[in-house]
Amino acid sequence: MPALSSTSLLLVGSTLLAFALAAAATPLVGLLARRLGMLDMPGGRRVHPRPIPRPGGLAIAIAFGSAIFTFWLVDRLAGHPFLIPEEVRSSRFTLTAIAALLGMGVGLVDDMLELRARWQFLGLLIVAAVIVFAGIHIDFVNDPLSDRLVELAFPVAVAFTMFWIVGMNIALNFIDGLDGLAAGVAAIAALTLGGLALLPQVSEPFVAWMAFTLAGAVAGFLLFNFHPAKLFLGTTGVAFLGTMLAVLSIFGTAKVAAALLVLGVPIIDTFYVLVRRMVSGQPPFAPDRGHFHHRLLDVGLTHQQAVLLIYLMTAALGSLAFMTTGRAQLATFVGLAVVFGVAVMALAQRSSKAEELDPGLYREEADRF
Repeated sequence: MPALSSTSLLLVGSTLLAFALAAAATPLVGLLARRLGMLDMPGGRRVHPRPIPRPGGLAIAIAFGSAIFTFWLVDRLAGHPFLIPEEVRSSRFTLTAIAALLGMGVGLVDDMLELRARWQFLGLLIVAAVIVFAGIHIDFVNDPLSDRLVELAFPVAVAFTMFWIVGMNIALNFIDGLDGLAAGVAAIAALTLGGLALLPQVSEPFVAWMAFTLAGAVAGFLLFNFHPAKLFLGTTGVAFLGTMLAVLSIFGTAKVAAALLVLGVPIIDTFYVLVRRMVSGQPPFAPDRGHFHHRLLDVGLTHQQAVLLIYLMTAALGSLAFMTTGRAQLATFVGLAVVFGVAVMALAQRSSKAEELDPGLYREEADRF
């Protein structure tokens, strides 16, 4: 019981510390970005009325890293487990730090130089390759026909892991089209992964610590990122969060299926958008207004309503992840993909009719990838 109590204290304390650090660091990151000229300028497809700092996600990375480092440093100075219980300790600490720094680094370079999509994609491939080389890869997946786990051959595990890491980043980037949307969805996903890690059949307190601390940092950032945003998540934040969520879902016992479900909205939206663009002969990363969140705006929802609706959908999928097994999670994801496709087509038809009636009402927003 004392161990359980100390673990709970660690999880709550680290989460609250990350929240406070993010709330304090976010305005400072905004000031730094303005001094360095790292601003998202209005005009063209970008409809915000004034220049807004781009690399706001740096505050999330700083808060997360500082909170984790604080607890680690106190234990090191104490010379024995003091704030971090023995059962939370893990050899994967260094691997997690490598993943976090790589994701943040690639995003920060893009926010500074505004790289073209192909170079961003190459950067994500390098991040995924380094993470796999460091020893993080998906060795087992859920069998869709039973509750067993299927072991992947090493080459398949490497390829699937790289696809998972890059795909997670792209999906989160594609949904980063409204203030607070990508950050809020990532926070809900982190809370879900953290909660799943505490289940008796999983028992991964290290993953829970990382995930809850990440959620706390995102929550502190959201104080400034929810509509109207004072600064954007930027590629720094998207790449950091995408990489961290991908890595945390790999750790432990087959949480990939759960992550697939809770992040079903951005993942399925990305799939349909890419397919639609390729079928229509457009480049896969060409900006348009075909995303699910754009469709919600086009049929009359306000900015806040669209974001909160997707939050609610993500939270509902997170709840399903707790109530279902791996096989059921995969089946639910497939069913969601079908329902989502029908809903998007219906929304597209309604928004097209509305645009015909008032074409001046609709303005395009660019993908940030």
